[in-house]
Amino acid sequence: MHENRVSHFEIPCDEPQKTMRFFEEVFKWEFQQMGDQEYWFAKTGENQPGINGAIMKKRDPQQPIANSISVADIDQTIQQIENSQGSIVVPKMPIPSMGWLAFFKDPDGNIHGIWQDDAEAK
Repeated sequence: MHENRVSHFEIPCDEPQKTMRFFEEVFKWEFQQMGDQEYWFAKTGENQPGINGAIMKKRDPQQPIANSISVADIDQTIQQIENSQGSIVVPKMPIPSMGWLAFFKDPDGNIHGIWQDDAEAK
């Protein structure tokens, strides 16, 4: 058991079908409805419990909690986001010696991050 670990997320949205289609197209996530409820489990990859995160000083009073999704090619993912009714809200930026980070809005306006590992990022 992995006690005290964040192990689940929920993305609230007004149009679940539209939002699921976006994540299926861009990130290849799979969804399964829970009974007849308006609630769909997201399979984002192999089942590995828990995620790590951080606490930071707010940069804006309206700054939301943001989950970041690891991607193989951030530039390609940015293009897929824009082609699938999403929008980039914080452009790709280097995190020196670690990787690249950008933030986007899904079609329902929720903000998420995308992350590409790259020890050469400057």
